[in-house]
Amino acid sequence: MLAYRHAFHAGNHADVLKHAILVAVLRHMNLKDKAWRLVDTHAGAGAYELQGDYAQKHAEYRHGIEALWAEPVLPGLLEDYVAQVRAFNGEGALTRYPGSPEIVRGVMRAQDQLRLFELHPTDHGLLAEGFAGDRQVMVQRGDGFAGLKSQLPPPSRRGVVLIDPSYEIKTDYPAVVAAVSEALRRFAEGVVLVWYPHVDQRESAQLPRQLKEVAQAQAPKGWLHARLQVALPNERGFGLLGSGIFVVNPPFTLREKLSAAMNDMVRLMGQFPGAQGLLEDSDSGIIKR
Repeated sequence: MLAYRHAFHAGNHADVLKHAILVAVLRHMNLKDKAWRLVDTHAGAGAYELQGDYAQKHAEYRHGIEALWAEPVLPGLLEDYVAQVRAFNGEGALTRYPGSPEIVRGVMRAQDQLRLFELHPTDHGLLAEGFAGDRQVMVQRGDGFAGLKSQLPPPSRRGVVLIDPSYEIKTDYPAVVAAVSEALRRFAEGVVLVWYPHVDQRESAQLPRQLKEVAQAQAPKGWLHARLQVALPNERGFGLLGSGIFVVNPPFTLREKLSAAMNDMVRLMGQFPGAQGLLEDSDSGIIKR
């Protein structure tokens, strides 16, 4: 949706969950020398100023990355993620936040590829400027759902797809399910990460169930699902309660790392006493709440 700007939400609890898992997945991909390609269907602007007007309007990062920033001891998954954000800030104070494209650039190697799609004209311009001259990266203004078809399977047969639209229009939900199914039809062994908002809407509740059905039918390595609820609805009964990540064909190293970090994410980012996390997978069912 062209009205959506992620700069208002940069570094919030949803970014922490999404990007910590993204770093862990790419670390696993880096265990082999063979190249990988990551396709980001909704890449945003690539980087965000936390002291700027957009981020300061609601200061959502204070209950996200800032809550982890000064923590002296973190589990490995969160420690690695925070280290990436520190490196992006030049090891100085927390003033900037790396979007998914910059998170990937911080972990990728010389042989790897990054394919970025963004439809918003302003964000696309910032993204293209930030990656100008980087031959490993393709930046395209366009519909990332449609763009998947041209990028899968990657030549190396190793790849990751990140799907995280705004979900501000309800048609994004069925579009996500269709995109995951299409990605697996073209590249069954690929890792697919789907971020979704935990909001009080029927579509949000149904999406994980629909993705499980797709994964069970098409994914050879099953699925992993993590969700956080860190906030309560606002006075009008709306608001972002938390978010979830659904991982198709998850690396075998991810479940243990994520399980060790869930309680800390709830503790550090929870905004009410009933904050909680859910972790489940296709092999073990619900691992912890």
